[in-house]
Amino acid sequence: MEKIINGNGHTNGNRHCKPTFLEKISVKMTDWVGTPWSLIIHTLLFAGIFSLSHFGLTTNYILLVLTTTVSLEAIYLSIFIQMSVNRATESLEEVEEDIEDIQEEADEEDKAHRVLVHITHQIKAIQQDLNALKRSGSFKSSLNNHKIHHRS
Repeated sequence: MEKIINGNGHTNGNRHCKPTFLEKISVKMTDWVGTPWSLIIHTLLFAGIFSLSHFGLTTNYILLVLTTTVSLEAIYLSIFIQMSVNRATESLEEVEEDIEDIQEEADEEDKAHRVLVHITHQIKAIQQDLNALKRSGSFKSSLNNHKIHHRS
């Protein structure tokens, strides 16, 4: 299974192409959103919006900017969440394929093991028959005749 993985360990869905610049950026952004730095920057951004009143802007204008910012933030966060879900789904599908391959190999090994166990039982049965023939004396005379037959 060939897959192209970017620097963060995510595949881009196409196993034969390198991730595009946009895909690399989107993965980095998605990974960054859940970091402490993201929390700090968002906190500063929202505090900055409230501080616009110090520059003479009205409360209505500040609330409009805040509402617009929060709405855009929610849209982008939902996109980032969906991207993460898509990557996780793709990863799970790849793991599922690997598990199926491993299961097939295990089934083949199980079949081979059963064949070996069957052969082992047959060898033991043959060994028991040979021991019985040796004890009865039939095996020695057959063995001697066989040796004589080979010498001629």
